[in-house]
Amino acid sequence: MDDYSISTLFIVLGVLLLFSAFFSGSETALMALNRYRLRHLANKGHRGAHLTQKLLSKPDRLIGLILLGNNIVNLLASPLAAYLGYRLYGDVGVLPATVLFIAAVLIFAEVTPKTLAALHSEKFAFPAAYVYTPMQYIAYPFVFFLNSITNTLLKIFGVSLKNQALNSLSADELRTVVKEAGGLIPSKHQNMLISILDLESIKVEDIMIPRNEVQGVDVSEDWDDIRSQIVNAPFTRMPVYEENLDNIIGFIHLRKIFPRIVQNEMSLEELKDESRAPYFIPESTSLNRQLLNFQREKRRIGLVVDEYGDIQGLVTLEDLLEEIVGEFTNDPATYNTDIHPQKDGSYVIDASTHVRDVNKALKLNLNTSGPRTLNGLMLEHLETIPETGTTVLIDGHPIEIVHMLNNSIRTVRIMPKVIKESTN
Repeated sequence: MDDYSISTLFIVLGVLLLFSAFFSGSETALMALNRYRLRHLANKGHRGAHLTQKLLSKPDRLIGLILLGNNIVNLLASPLAAYLGYRLYGDVGVLPATVLFIAAVLIFAEVTPKTLAALHSEKFAFPAAYVYTPMQYIAYPFVFFLNSITNTLLKIFGVSLKNQALNSLSADELRTVVKEAGGLIPSKHQNMLISILDLESIKVEDIMIPRNEVQGVDVSEDWDDIRSQIVNAPFTRMPVYEENLDNIIGFIHLRKIFPRIVQNEMSLEELKDESRAPYFIPESTSLNRQLLNFQREKRRIGLVVDEYGDIQGLVTLEDLLEEIVGEFTNDPATYNTDIHPQKDGSYVIDASTHVRDVNKALKLNLNTSGPRTLNGLMLEHLETIPETGTTVLIDGHPIEIVHMLNNSIRTVRIMPKVIKESTN
């Protein structure tokens, strides 16, 4: 190398440092890419994303290629730096030149490019993919040899060689992604997406209208009373039964029969004939499954039954959709007709109200894994029949019993403010 000038050798050394920076930065950029955004761009036809995705499909080969190139460059640059020190200062210049070269590699070929690549991974990774794609074919024999040795060592230590890199997300992981999306997804839409993920853990029994609150048409009553009930009904579909809900006949679509009912052109027998056969839903059915069942069966309403086939309540498609989009009002006072706000900030609530409805309306965190209603929650907590005026602290919320009837809690008062329970 004595035939080359000092300036030429410095230029060669600088070029080698640039190559080292390229290999180091591109490695970080490729590994820091968001795999789901990469897949999205590739599906849209982005050439750089497509090449990058193809490279990352075999990470062992890609890493072997990058490290092979980086090590070759550094092995060439290190003795060159030592030689430049020798040419400039003789034997005493070799050590300082080597130290300065190591510092230059750390700063300009490692830390700086890797930091930039981590912050702007796509800008580094996509152009690099155009370089690595032909390189992998040129250097294939060397990379194959290196990978054969490393893969054999990994197998000896019991390490799986299958690529598991972000191929799928669990529901909890996807929930975290949605929550951390920030301004990319409006908060209202985030809540809807999270609600969809929660459908798997919620059963129809958690949202059903209890049997004692189901409003239907009893065909054993006087025909004039039945007509009046249908004309003034606030629903579009109602169950039709005889004497009690166990003797269910079917469901009637009020819009279809309303004109004939108003004009008194329909008889009781015709009403029964117009009823559609009842649809039953096991109480343990998850909401996401039931949503699909409603779609498959072309139904919008069904009766919830327990393991013995006894009717426990009623659930509608609207109830399921509200679990996703929320209630159709944002006012807690009208969120539920059984929840009544008071001047002192407390709420008087019908104890038969579902705990989940109370949590949604008042933004509370009462436990929903046990009893479904406030009455059941308090009785489970107290383990005895309480008296009017009894106050109990449940999950940090003081709940006062306002009214009792027939050994059942009828009305309670809740103060939403959380009170820390004593640990002494």
